[in-house]
Amino acid sequence: MVTAKTPSVIVYSTTTCPWCVRAKNYLKQKGVNYIEFNVATDEKARNEMLAKSGQMGVPQLDINGKIIVGFDQEAIDKALGA
Repeated sequence: MVTAKTPSVIVYSTTTCPWCVRAKNYLKQKGVNYIEFNVATDEKARNEMLAKSGQMGVPQLDINGKIIVGFDQEAIDKALGA
């Protein structure tokens, strides 16, 4: 069930990125559902990610419109409202 407090989370990642794995595992530990896009194989998602952040580095998280580049636990918690 989605409520007003449920964050909308998109993770842009690649299969070979260890920081992407850490970011996704962190979200799972916090019980946060997310949608994942593999930007190595999904050109549309890659272009969307680049348009949002202006950067190609992964992971990139879009939490309720707040863009976080890299695995920044403090920024993730803040964006999630923790």
